[in-house]
Amino acid sequence: MSNKNHQNKEPKGCGCSNIPISVILLVLGGGYWWFNHQGGIAISKLLPQNLPIAIPGLNSTSTKPESSAPTEPTIKPTPSLPKSPVVEPNNQSTSLTAKPTTTSTPSLPKSPVVEPNEQQNSTTTTPSVTPKPSLSKSPMAESNKQPDSTTTVTPQAPREEKIIRGIYVSRYQITNNTSEKKIREQVRYYHSQGINTIIHGVWGNACTMYNSEVMQQTFGNKSCPNLFLERWLDWLIDEAHKHNMEVHAYFEKGIKIDENSPIFDLAIERKWVVPGVDRTYPGIEHYILDVEIPEVANFFRDILVEFVQKYPKIDAVQWDDYLGYHAELPGKVDRTNKLTIFSQEMISAMKQANPKVSFDLCHHNPYWAKRYFAADWSKWNIDRVFIQAYNDKNFSAEVDYAQQYDGIAISDQQLHRLPEIVANDKIKGILVFPNENSPEEAASKFKEFSLK
Repeated sequence: MSNKNHQNKEPKGCGCSNIPISVILLVLGGGYWWFNHQGGIAISKLLPQNLPIAIPGLNSTSTKPESSAPTEPTIKPTPSLPKSPVVEPNNQSTSLTAKPTTTSTPSLPKSPVVEPNEQQNSTTTTPSVTPKPSLSKSPMAESNKQPDSTTTVTPQAPREEKIIRGIYVSRYQITNNTSEKKIREQVRYYHSQGINTIIHGVWGNACTMYNSEVMQQTFGNKSCPNLFLERWLDWLIDEAHKHNMEVHAYFEKGIKIDENSPIFDLAIERKWVVPGVDRTYPGIEHYILDVEIPEVANFFRDILVEFVQKYPKIDAVQWDDYLGYHAELPGKVDRTNKLTIFSQEMISAMKQANPKVSFDLCHHNPYWAKRYFAADWSKWNIDRVFIQAYNDKNFSAEVDYAQQYDGIAISDQQLHRLPEIVANDKIKGILVFPNENSPEEAASKFKEFSLK
């Protein structure tokens, strides 16, 4: 093909490729100027106004929080709750816009909103939880947790807001050959005298005032020698609850026995007692069962578990200063730690069997208890403590202790103290333990002196 024929062929397309680039740039620039200054105004009138500008990844879903909205609340830890997780340093940059991942606890209430002045440190400090209000328990917050003998437990808040006005009734006072009618009448009488708590003996001298399988299997005796009716305690609890009263089962003498105990001979034979005689109180010689012996510890644990299962509606069990070793026993042996471990394990087992029952203690003040009875009860995980103030010469000092705990215990010889005790708002509970007079007479005087 010749060059001439090639030159005469018509080019394909629009021919824009033959226009110089400089001319194209000039036309485009002029058009852009005209649109911004003239044509843009007219065209903008034809478009809808206030259309949002959607920019992917920038503002498609998020909105800016108001400045007054609180950040995540700060939580204060309590001993019964797991510690809140610490925010890792590399997560702090996003903690203001995203909630930190936490482990949910079903039993916890919603966290309260913090004040604005607490928000500044919420991204750099460990969250803390507001303490839960004390429940009518105690209790142990984690009943299945094994006790720790090295942990010091501070005085706990009362198991209930209720102010306790209690009267002690000996284990032989109401049980021996009595009737349902008499039991119910006595409960109603105590209620009429302003008593709202009956502290009734159910155990003493290492035997029960009810039929016990544990007693039968361990010693061949199902109970203490007594003519009680099988359902006496059921009637007592039932009638008390009808009048909004509580019944506390009193474990008198605790781990101590005397020669009149039905298990005394077996305890000596099995070498279950600590060497020496406990003469804490004049006129009677006590022998102390050695809770360091596994069989002894298991016996007390099983007795307590059996009781709260046999009587599930009992409000509390109460032990006294007989849960301790007198300092004058022969040999310089410190049994404090062993007694603490025993008490913790016994209480823990009871709580697992029936967590609704309060474990209470009526004991000497913490100094005397630890110094002279190896009873460092501040570590026992108890629910309530009532301070014995039987020594009237030291009454003022005992009151100071009672104000720090759940109440005070006095004898019927100290009923004249009731007006000043009742007037003391810091004393939350009053227990009266008659020594010489009958509990009915003590209850009558309780009402008389309380009204003064």
